[in-house]
Order: sequence, then structure tokens, then C-alpha cells
Amino acid sequence: MSGKTWRSRVITAGAGVAVASLALAGCTTAPTEEGSGEEGGTITIATTNAFTSFNGDTPEANLDTNGMVGYLTGVSGGLGLGGFLRLDSDFSVLPNSDFGTYETVSEDPLTVKYTLNEGLTWSDGEPIDADDMLVNWAISSGYFDDAVLDPATGEVTNGGTQYFSLAGSTAGLDTTAFPEIGDDNLSMTITYGTPFVDYELVNPIGKPAHVLADKAGVSEEEFIELLKTLPEGNPEAPVPANETLKAAADFWNTGYDVTAMPTDESLLVASGPFIVTDFVPESSITLGKNPEYKGDMAPAYDQLVIRFIGDSNAQVTALQNGEVQAIQPQPSADTLTALENANATVHPGDQLAYDHLDLSFSGVFAEANVREAFLKTIPRQQILESIVTPVNPEASVLNSQIFLPTDGEQYETAVASSGYDAFTEPDIEGAKALLAGATPTVRILYNTNNPNRVDTFRAIQQSAQQAGFVVEDAGSPDWGSLLGSGSYDASIFGWVSPGAGNAALPQIFKTNGGGNYNGYSNPTVDQLVDESQVTLDPERLAEIKVQIDTETAKDFYGLPLFQSPGLFADNGSVTGIEYFGGQTGIVWNAQEWTLAG
Repeated sequence: MSGKTWRSRVITAGAGVAVASLALAGCTTAPTEEGSGEEGGTITIATTNAFTSFNGDTPEANLDTNGMVGYLTGVSGGLGLGGFLRLDSDFSVLPNSDFGTYETVSEDPLTVKYTLNEGLTWSDGEPIDADDMLVNWAISSGYFDDAVLDPATGEVTNGGTQYFSLAGSTAGLDTTAFPEIGDDNLSMTITYGTPFVDYELVNPIGKPAHVLADKAGVSEEEFIELLKTLPEGNPEAPVPANETLKAAADFWNTGYDVTAMPTDESLLVASGPFIVTDFVPESSITLGKNPEYKGDMAPAYDQLVIRFIGDSNAQVTALQNGEVQAIQPQPSADTLTALENANATVHPGDQLAYDHLDLSFSGVFAEANVREAFLKTIPRQQILESIVTPVNPEASVLNSQIFLPTDGEQYETAVASSGYDAFTEPDIEGAKALLAGATPTVRILYNTNNPNRVDTFRAIQQSAQQAGFVVEDAGSPDWGSLLGSGSYDASIFGWVSPGAGNAALPQIFKTNGGGNYNGYSNPTVDQLVDESQVTLDPERLAEIKVQIDTETAKDFYGLPLFQSPGLFADNGSVTGIEYFGGQTGIVWNAQEWTLAG
């Protein structure tokens, strides 16, 4: 729905009904031509991060591997194989016409109609219909919310209710009127109160209505009738939470999080060509064919096993030993050398992803001069040369929170405006002057299972200590669940973009945004972000992004570090693997793979 990770975390592409997200890291395509490989069998691949939730659209579960599984099963709120649209290799939008159609029926007011094909069913045999679209619109639009949130803490201040906790943002869909449902219950028409920049990325399919209704203790018919009769939320006149909707929302928010293979099979219900058949925590997740899938993207093989191997060298060893057939490791010079020695086929490229250091706007970093002092100690060039340059000698320090070097002229304009490039090399004396003898303690959160993040932390720790900072190691293998917890002062992680849309702006930079883990709040940025979501002029939209970038630099928000290099590799036993730099990573065309004959 909200869409989701630059590596490890996901950024929303657009906001609203099943719009692709930024994560924290495809016209319909036929599976394969006849005779291009063996049918049946199992393909096993390796990724870096472990699976934690069947709902990657919440802030806590907005991780790249969760997003991959959601993409394949079709039950994420983003672009995927079980909804109306997905992205092609060049990030252009591909309609899934085997699922349904969508059309703009009016431009003033902006009105879009979604029509499901007849006969579609969920993997448990229940029909896919407008009930499912309406429920997911309600989730993504925040239509029933009447809460006012404190900018500093995110706590409700007016006694109202925020039902669904989105990793992304309701921006865009929050201006829509209650949808019009077709008489055959197969269509839904959305009318926008204001133009929405990412309306073409809205995909109104996510979690099944019948499952959420059951978890709320009512029938699907009763649940839909509740949505149709419950008044729109009004923050100026909050009312007690509706118990049924709250029960459904509470389950959506946390009920899909897992630490073992669920005994409740309703958590596994899928709309796409794949369905989860097994899950071994911290080890692997297995997907088989969805027997109820009626589209054109059913895989030719029987099973896809995704193993979780955090260490890149261990991934290469598993590939070489035939334990896996393809991998998506974190690139490094050692990894490339090992793959060359293993005679693997390497698929390199740039990721639409970046690593960054964020500062929490509370505690030790509540004061701007302490934030500025800490940023002056960050050895960004050293970090780049240690992690990225050996893989991509042309890489440079990243100087934008919004644009990447691959964005060309837009990136250069942002750099010239923001001034992030003033922090390329450490200025220890300048940091000392700002601290004026103080020795602040800074706790840094990062993924201890990620060698690149470990190296980044150590480089920052050694440099910052020279200026008088006491840097404590708050790293954890469970770093993702700790984001926004207040248990740290700075964090090192990555965002990976889907490659389309603008929903990352409210997700990350707006006060109380679903991915605003550092408590950043700037009224000017909030206004700019709001404008960005209703701006259809690309030139004005680019200007807004540059202004947001510049404001974050003035606030000493943190520092972008580098654009992440990407890398897939296979051992020749699978055909069809192609490089893709978006958040779905190596599995973006998994439906097209076959075992080599």
C-alpha cells in the first residue's frame, strides 16, 4: 500500500493505495519461451537480510527481504506481481493486464477507475473483488484517522486514533473522497480532491479483506458495511475508536510479524504467482506456485528458496558449492575477486540506493551546534574509498539526500544548493571549536551483521573521538526493529528506492512520516513536501526537491555517504537473471527464470 528500502530499508515510490515504497533495501510478461529450460525443480538464491514479516508496509517491517516476498506473492502494498502494475527493467510502469485495468476517466477532478478481471481468487479460493480494493484504500488513505500527532514524539495529542501504521505516507490519497464501487463489485473509482503527483503508481491491492475482517471478529460483509457507513475522521472533533476497525488495524500493524512459520495459514494468503510454503527463521523462506493464480506470470519451476546469508564471502562460497544458484551480496573488491575465481556470471550495476548517517533530533543532538560538530568529524571520503571505490573506481562521495549521481544535472543542481559537499573531509578542529570542551556521548545504531556498516561505524568512531565525542557501539543484528525507538542517537543504514514516484519525500522528511525515524520536523520542509505531492510540473517538482535537500543540510540532518553499487551473480544453472537496481533486487523477474537444460 504505502509502498518501501534504499538497501535494507524501503522508500515509498508513491503514497497511498498500494503504491510502491522506499525500502530499508514490470504490461504482462510471459514466464518463458517454450524450450528455454527445464520445467519444475527448485531454484535457491541468497540475499543479505533475513525475513521478518508478511507485511512489509509498516515502519518496523519495512525491510528489503520482506518487500521481495511481498512483491512475489502480491500482498505487499507496493508494485508487484499480484496487482495492477509493476516496473520494467528501465523503471517504466507495466500494467498487469491479466489482473485488471485502470483508466483516468477525468482530469478535473482527477478521477481514476480500477477494474478487476472476472474470476480472480486469492490463494485460499476466496474471490478478489472491490471489497479488497476498498479495504486497502482505507488503509492507505488514512480516511478514518482523527489523531493529531506530536511533532517531536509522534504521540497522539488530541485523544483521536491513528488506525493503520504506514511505513510510507497517506499523502495524495488523503484528499480522496470515499470511492465509488461498481454494481458488480469488481470496480472502484477514486476521485482526488487535489492532483496527486504519483496517481499513476497507485495499486489498490494489498492484504485480503476477508482475512482482516476475520481478525476483527466480523464477516467480510459486515466489515465492508462498516467502512461504507463509518464517518470520515475529523482531527478537530475526535471520537472514540471504532473497536472493529481498530482490531483490524492492530492485526495489520503487527499480526503479520513472525518468528516462525505461521500455523495460521491466513497470514500466507496471496494474489500473485508465488505463495510461501515454508519459513525457517534466520535461515530461509520457501515459495511455491500459487495454485489459484490465473495470470501470465506463473513460474516454470516449482519452488524458489531464498536463503539469508549476511556475509558476502559466505554467499560466494554457497554459490561455488552449489548450495545456491544465484546471490545478491554486498559488493566489495574481495567479493568480485572471489566470484571471478569461482567462474561465476556477474551482473553488476548501480543501485537506486544510498547509505547514510542520520542524527536523532532529541537527546544529545537536540542542539544544532552539536549536530554540526559531529558531522564535521565524519570521514566520508575514507568510507567511500574503503567500501565503494574498490568496486566502482568512478564513485564519489554522495552530496544529496534526494538525488543520486546517476540523476545527472538534477544531482549537480542539488549539490550546488545544499552545501553537503562541505563535509567531504573531517574538520576535527572545527568540531572541537563548536563543542567548546564538551564531550558528548553518541550511541550509533547499525547492522552488526553487515561488514560495510561495521567498517563505517568504526571509521566514524575513530574520527569523532578525536574531537571529544564519546562514541558508543549501539549496533545490533536486529537494528531494523530498533529504528525510531529512541535507544540511539545516530543510525547508519540505507534506503533503496523502487525507481518511480515521489512518496519518499513525505515518508522520510515530513513530521511524523512513516520512515522519519530520527524525529525530524521542519515547518518549511513540511510545506514543501505537501506541495510536492500535488505538483505535476516536473520542473517545479525538481525545484521543490532541491529546496528540501537544502533545508535538511541547514538543519544538519545527517550525511549521505555513497550511492550503493549493486551486484548479482549466478553459477550458470539458472537462465533469465538480469540486473535490476530497484528495491525488489534480484527477484524482480523471478517469474521468468528457468533451470538451465
